[in-house]
Amino acid sequence: MVRAKNVLNMLMMNFFTISIVTVVWVAVGYSLAFGGDGGLVGNFKYWMFQDLAGDDLLFAMFQMTFAIITPALISGAVADRMRFSAWVAFSSLWALLVYPIVAHWAWAGWLGELGAIDFAGGLVVHINAGIAALVLVVMLGKRKGFGDEAIRPHSLPLTLLGTGILWFGWFGFNAGSALAADGAAINAMVTTQIGAALGALGWVALEWRKTGAPTTLGAASGAIAGLVAITPAAGFVGPAAAFVFGLAAGALCYLAVSLKFRFGYDDSLDVVGVHLVGGLVGSLLLGVFAQASVGGVDGALFGNFALIWYQLVGVIAVIAFSGAMTLAIAKVVAATVGLRATDKEEADGLDISIHEERGYVLDAR
Repeated sequence: MVRAKNVLNMLMMNFFTISIVTVVWVAVGYSLAFGGDGGLVGNFKYWMFQDLAGDDLLFAMFQMTFAIITPALISGAVADRMRFSAWVAFSSLWALLVYPIVAHWAWAGWLGELGAIDFAGGLVVHINAGIAALVLVVMLGKRKGFGDEAIRPHSLPLTLLGTGILWFGWFGFNAGSALAADGAAINAMVTTQIGAALGALGWVALEWRKTGAPTTLGAASGAIAGLVAITPAAGFVGPAAAFVFGLAAGALCYLAVSLKFRFGYDDSLDVVGVHLVGGLVGSLLLGVFAQASVGGVDGALFGNFALIWYQLVGVIAVIAFSGAMTLAIAKVVAATVGLRATDKEEADGLDISIHEERGYVLDAR
């Protein structure tokens, strides 16, 4: 989705995040997220994966994948203009100081104890990353030419291929969050498929009506929006409700993406419009459609109006904490290594100016 001159930089930001977060998660991240029973943060009981074996070690490894994907999502918002050194510093600190705390709140701490629910990461992954992305893009400022010239994806076929791979991989996150090959996993797989399919339909239908052009990028974005929205609810709602999640996310995320042009913030790959808004849609609709016969908890539709309140508290808490911490971390990084690439680096492309490589050398002899 980025321009050809920045494709390696975007890939490197994601690829390097795997290594960074692995170190942080094994050293202290998992322990801060799941060690102890404190309401606000865990402890250091499991530092360096101490005393973990068998199923517990498998759970820690599974949770590592969530810890990796969350900061990786943020990178899409800052594409084309953030220094790689700044990204390394930022993602390291964010993976240590933000992600484990939010994960603890939702899955082992006070939000879960309050009654908020999150099956596979609506709060922990998507809202958490989405609000962080918004803070970063405001701090970084717009790319050169944003709003004045078309900044087009360099390869939409690769975008669709990647979306298909991601769609398939999402079954591992959502169905896997049942932590067993059982009925809950089956339900999560079914609702995940429906959410993605209806997200693509909802986005393209609205786009087609408003612009007259059904786009491949819209179909890909809509599918991701549907996946994001169903993620917190995959094990708590039935197939019929998943239709609502997908359609709502596809339509609302399409509308949300257009806001960046109205308000002038440059969210390069629509992380805010898709992941923050999709996470909000899914987490709040969960308060309405959760069904005890599916996942053990009823929502407002089945008489439990309190769940809407619990979900709203969770949303507000994650936005406030992640947003404030992201701002603080970004300011530290800006004051030390600097956040943004130079004008020349941005004009030349980050691939050649930072990594001394090119993604495509088509005229090589």
